[in-house]
Formats: sequence, structure tokens, C-alpha cells
Amino acid sequence: MFGRFAVLLGFLIATHVSHAQDREKLLGAWKLVSFEMEYQASGKRKFVYGEEPKGYIIFTSEGRMMTVITGEGRKPAKTDENRAALLRTMFAYTGIYRLEGDKIVAKVDASWNEAFTGTEQVRFYKIDGNRLDIISAWGPEPDEPGRPIVRGILRWERTKWSVYECPILAAT
Repeated sequence: MFGRFAVLLGFLIATHVSHAQDREKLLGAWKLVSFEMEYQASGKRKFVYGEEPKGYIIFTSEGRMMTVITGEGRKPAKTDENRAALLRTMFAYTGIYRLEGDKIVAKVDASWNEAFTGTEQVRFYKIDGNRLDIISAWGPEPDEPGRPIVRGILRWERTKWSVYECPILAAT
């Protein structure tokens, strides 16, 4: 009995330490490098917002995350049709996040799309030095005929001058 308890306690401590280390590695600002959609049936990939989308994701030590992504080639809107096109070529949300194993779970409290607000968004993640990969779970793509099963694959790079790395900001 005691042996099982000791093993369980050891596992829980190791998991807590691992999450704390990952949380520290995750803190700061990350710039979007690429955003692809992968189709489960074929394995094919396509760029969601072009080959050079813009975006950032930020994780704070207080447990808040926020992200905004925009497609390449966007222009200021002059008509309602232009404004609708701008909405279709971006996404943004913020919320409180937690780590669960290899997942980031964000409880969304504000979003560009009210369907996200109040939901928990679960993403898989992997940190490799200054690179962060975030992958969504497989799910139907409602905007395509036949609703194919897809997942989003996002690659991020740690920003060169985040508040945690900039000597001037870190000293304040």
C-alpha cells in the first residue's frame, strides 16, 4: 500500500515540476511563422492565411494568454464586403490558460468570434528551444464542402525582444 502511494506521489511531483518548467519556457511573446491546415484523409496541407501570415501569441506569468493572427495581403476596408473579408482572414482570442500534460487549455473570455467565448480551447504543444509548435485536435472544417476532418498546425518563434529577454525591460 505504502509503495503504491509513494509511486503515485512521485509521479504527481514529477508532473508538477514538468508543468512548472514548461510554463516557464512558454512565458513571453511568440511570433507566428506558419499556419497550415492538414487534412486527415489525405495528409495534404494548405496555408490557412497565406504563406506569410502575421500574428503573435503571448503567455503571461499570471496565467493569461492572448493571440491574434491575420492573413497576408489584407487591405483597409472601404465597404461592408471588405470588412467581412477582413473578419474572415483573422482570428483572435484571450483567456486564462493551464497546462495539462502536452496540452494548453484556454478558457476563452473574449474572442473575435463569439462562438469561442466561454469555451475551452484545447491545443497540443511542443517547445523546442525558441520554437513552439501548437496543433489543434482533429475536427470537421465547417467552411468546406463535405466538412473534411482537419487540424491546424501553427509554428511560432520566440520574439527576439520579449520583456523577459530585453535587458532594459528586464531590469525594471
